[in-house]
Amino acid sequence: MTVHDAIRNAESLLPGEPVEGGEDPRWQAILEVEDFIETDPEPIWLFIARWGGHTQEDLRNAIACCLLEHLLECHFSAFFPRVEDRTLADPLFADMFLRCWQLGQSEEPGNAERFEALRHRIQM
Repeated sequence: MTVHDAIRNAESLLPGEPVEGGEDPRWQAILEVEDFIETDPEPIWLFIARWGGHTQEDLRNAIACCLLEHLLECHFSAFFPRVEDRTLADPLFADMFLRCWQLGQSEEPGNAERFEALRHRIQM
C-alpha cells in the first residue's frame, strides 16, 4: 500500500458517521494514512488541510489525534507555517489544532513557544 492508496481508502469513507461502541472504520483508515507521516508528509498535509476543518467534530478529533500532531512531531519546521496560516483563516481548523498534543519536534525549544503562541492566539 502507498500513501496515495491509504488516502484514497480513507476518503472513500469520509466524512461518514461516527461509530458508537465499536471500531470506527474511518478512524482505522486514517490510522493507515498515519503510517506514512515520516516518509510522505506532503500528501498527508493536503489530506489534513482538506478534512481538518470539517464540521463533524469526531472527524476533526481523528485528524488532530492521528495525523496533525504526528505530522508536527516529525516535520515541524516544514509544516507549522502552513498549519498556522490555515488555523488563523479557518475557525474549524483552529478548533482541530487545539485538539493536538505537543510531541517530538513540537516540544523542542523555539517550536514549543510557536505552538503555544498559536494556541493562545486562537483561544482569545
